[in-house]
Amino acid sequence: MKKIIFYLFTSLIPGIVSQASDLTPRLLKCEYKQHPVTDVTSPRLSWELTSAVANQKQTGYQILVATSVDKLTPEKSDLWNSGKMPGRQTNQVEYHGKALASRMICYWKVRSWDKNGLPGPWSKAARWEMGLLGKNEWKGEWIGMDLDHLGKGPEYHLPPAPYTRKEIRITQRVKKARLYVTALGLYEFSVNGKKVGDAFLAPGWTDYDKRVYYQVYDVTDRVVQGTNALAAQISYGWYAGYLGYALLVKNPVVRAFYGKVPVLKAQLEVNYENGESETFVTGKDWKVNYGALQESDILNGETYDARLEFKNWDKPGFEDKAWKVAEIFADRPELQLQIHPGPPVKVTQTLPVKTLTIRPNGAYIFDMGQNFAGIVRIRVRGAAGDTIRLRFGEKLHSDGRLMTENLRKARATDTYILKGDAGGETWEPKFTFHGFQYVEVSGLKQKPDQETVKGLVLGSDTPKVGHFETDNAMVNQLYSNIDWTQRSNYVEIPTDCPQRDERLAWTGDAQTYVKSATYNRDVSSFFTKWIVDLNDAQYNHGAYPLYAPRPNIRDSDTFSPGWMEAGIVCPYQIYRAYGDTRMIRQGWAHMTRFLDFLEKRSKGEYVFKENNFADLLPKGGFGDWLSFGKKTPPDMLASFYFFYCADMMAEMAQATGKTADQERFSKMAVKIQEAIKNYYTDASGKFVCNAAAYGNGEGYVDGALGFTGHTQTIYANAIYMNLLSKNNTAKAGEYLMDLLKENGGKLGTGFLGAKPLLPALSATGHTDMAYRLFLSKEFPSWGFEVANGSTTIWERWDSFTKEDGFKYNAAMNSFNHYAFGAVCEWMFGNAAGIKATQPGYSEFTIRPEISPDGMGKEGINELKASYHSVNGEIVSSWKKEEGRLLMHVTVPVNTRAAICIPSSSTSTIRLNGKSIRQSGVENKGWENGYAMIGVGSGNYSIVVVNK
Repeated sequence: MKKIIFYLFTSLIPGIVSQASDLTPRLLKCEYKQHPVTDVTSPRLSWELTSAVANQKQTGYQILVATSVDKLTPEKSDLWNSGKMPGRQTNQVEYHGKALASRMICYWKVRSWDKNGLPGPWSKAARWEMGLLGKNEWKGEWIGMDLDHLGKGPEYHLPPAPYTRKEIRITQRVKKARLYVTALGLYEFSVNGKKVGDAFLAPGWTDYDKRVYYQVYDVTDRVVQGTNALAAQISYGWYAGYLGYALLVKNPVVRAFYGKVPVLKAQLEVNYENGESETFVTGKDWKVNYGALQESDILNGETYDARLEFKNWDKPGFEDKAWKVAEIFADRPELQLQIHPGPPVKVTQTLPVKTLTIRPNGAYIFDMGQNFAGIVRIRVRGAAGDTIRLRFGEKLHSDGRLMTENLRKARATDTYILKGDAGGETWEPKFTFHGFQYVEVSGLKQKPDQETVKGLVLGSDTPKVGHFETDNAMVNQLYSNIDWTQRSNYVEIPTDCPQRDERLAWTGDAQTYVKSATYNRDVSSFFTKWIVDLNDAQYNHGAYPLYAPRPNIRDSDTFSPGWMEAGIVCPYQIYRAYGDTRMIRQGWAHMTRFLDFLEKRSKGEYVFKENNFADLLPKGGFGDWLSFGKKTPPDMLASFYFFYCADMMAEMAQATGKTADQERFSKMAVKIQEAIKNYYTDASGKFVCNAAAYGNGEGYVDGALGFTGHTQTIYANAIYMNLLSKNNTAKAGEYLMDLLKENGGKLGTGFLGAKPLLPALSATGHTDMAYRLFLSKEFPSWGFEVANGSTTIWERWDSFTKEDGFKYNAAMNSFNHYAFGAVCEWMFGNAAGIKATQPGYSEFTIRPEISPDGMGKEGINELKASYHSVNGEIVSSWKKEEGRLLMHVTVPVNTRAAICIPSSSTSTIRLNGKSIRQSGVENKGWENGYAMIGVGSGNYSIVVVNK
């Protein structure tokens, strides 16, 4: 009866039920993170939207920010009530409320109005917290213990790592407690014997001469009334340890590039329930010592002597009278202390042992089944003094030996000396990591099992946003390899490789791969951090360096065309993926300085002629690293990148309202384009160069092979960068095809040519060839690596073969190098067809390129891909089935998509069971083998029957 009355009541008052919308905000983030601590004074807020209504969009939003959850109402919000703001914006929304002060906790929520102007429900409350906004708010001093004189060994100078501690007294009931902590070096902090947070390698790597990051931990539940122990271990890390290949090349400095002594700065701020507060800081009342952690280095590993442990040293009541008073180290006024803006390095996965074998010398090799970056946890039993050594390698020799030649001067060895606990001992290192699949363990006195070793995968905690799956096992393994390689090398910075004596953030690798990275993982905050490193490392004359941060690993490591452009390419791709214009604004002076440098270097000609970069070492820079055959002239590539950067700068200037700069860089791009055409092409549109100008090529990378402008790499880049007119683009596509056919249908590209190769083929109507290269298992190809057992991407196309083993000098082989994994960009953008047409994927296309028929099991008949954009999850899948093509597309709420359906002009197309005309979507006609429709949010099932 009640239901009937309610129905009659609502039916008599039209619209009483329909005046609410189901448009609901979720995944609230601040500065790309959920519930972060930040020191950005106008932080950016974002949210996603859900709705069961098709073609739904936001027409307005309202944000409330308050100092407590109770005040999150339009009437009470005491920090910001935005009021109803018109528009579709759901990310990069800047806070415009009252000025924010240090330590504030800000609670916020949002609601949205739908396409009919109806408000949806308020989101759940989220929060962010402010860090210390002024350096003068840091009361703690830098403390440490100079143990440098205790470094030992004929080759490696590895002193023990300091321990620090302090006991404090809490006399009142605690309402809130925050620990602010950083180090020049690395730290692991504990309160009452328990580690705070779950981060590794904190506070991260920066140019320590300019800035150091800190972390903030909520330790309210850790501190207790009574005595509390604050304790920290410090290690040398990137600040004072070995870096790169400095030892290998006999650089005058091989370690301690920033300082010799790692130091700690911390303060614990406690607010009591009675309104009082107390702050405890690092200073001369702290105690220091050294003990079990005898050696600790990022590259070389750790040595831990458990017999020297200080039992319960990090808990209250420990007797530390024998410990020394902490040394105080002077602060540098110019050193900035800032909140770490990126994701923390964490253990992101635990790997079990796959197989276990014994070696003739009594050592055991544990195969983890996957190449990765991380450490291992060991569980062992033995007598005091028994020594367990762990060595790490990516491959085995044919006789089963661990292959370590490619580690070069990285010792990469962890050593654990047992204390003799009858119950067994568990240990893992704290301040190092390795790149490996195999672990050789020696010194075991008892037969191990698969529980003896566990792999702990370390990497920056970048959430997975991409998925790519097909019915082709090789392709699925390739995608797994790409993602694992990214995880292995996105460890605080985008390193080139995680295993050998390098692990530097090479800018060439970074710019080549960045767009692929955005498809796989949420790298928004990761690049927010690293772009600062890159700008900090920029040379005064304007060039960006070979790697960043930029310690002086080798005097000749300066800059290189194709590498230095990362300073433009990476911010641009982050802008395109996430709609981030703040990164552009903050880096604009750096980016314009770089374009000024290029313009000046061209001497007013807007093209770089042969030998323009001959002053570099190697001459011309690194060029198309690891390509085959005659080399692409590095100066020609530099000219292409000059145009590419000017073109991107014009777009970024427009996005940030810099009208004068937009005009400047647009005109600059036209000048470069014309100069390249006049100097580097002949009358037929073929690229040419004066090869004789390079002489015998001495000093250039592979210069003895000779130079030509007519290469796969040059045409791929010209097409990819939109350098050519429409007619010349088509010609370039034909020249590219000719070169591939001349090479037996095989690629010959290196780092700078592999990424644009398949997109260039697709763009010029040669998708069939793109697929044949992509699916090939012959050398050189991505499939060749998979066929030869890879679980990550290799630095070289043929780093290893089952028949020949390590074909090249094993020392120059990395089996975990993401540059060639940039094919991922084509996989998502072409094979799946997901491409942004507006920044942040507010508008995008779904234009899948279908694998050619007739390839049998070597082809692809089914593909499923998804990408979780800042606006929600995009899905594109297709399947060939009995003469039909089945597609499924998901378009997130508040976005629009152009779906391009592979078909002929006579195909029958059904969209959600209806014809396109009946379905109510925008029909954009048919062109170049695609029927095109415009749609809003929703799920779309498409069936194409070709006649």
